Amino acid sequence: MTERIWQPAEPGVKRRILPPGKSVMMMEVQFEQGAEGYEHSHVHEQMSYCLKGRIAFRIEGEETIIEQGETIVIPSGARHGVTALEESALLDCFTPLREDLLSSWRAFENEQ
Repeated sequence: MTERIWQPAEPGVKRRILPPGKSVMMMEVQFEQGAEGYEHSHVHEQMSYCLKGRIAFRIEGEETIIEQGETIVIPSGARHGVTALEESALLDCFTPLREDLLSSWRAFENEQ
C-alpha cells in the first residue's frame, strides 16, 4: 500500500490514513486552532498521541487536555470528541481496523 494522501475531515481538520496492519491501524490528524473533531463513538479501541499542540478531549462528558508527547486511551464504545486549543496534530491508533475510515479513504482516493 502506498503513502496515503491528506483527506478533509471536519472544518479545519485533515487526516492521513497510514498503511494498516492486520488488526491495527494509524491515522495522522492535523487541526487548525479551534477546530473540532465532532463527538462520535465506535467499537474500536483508540489511543491518541499528541504530535504537537494542545488538544481538549471529551470522553463520556469528561474533559482531559493533552499536549505534545502525551497520550490518551479511548475505550471501545465511548462517546468522544476533541477541540484543538492551538494548532495541533495527533497520531490516532485503532484496533481492530476501522473499515469505515479505510472505505472512506478508498472512495476519496478514487475521486482524485
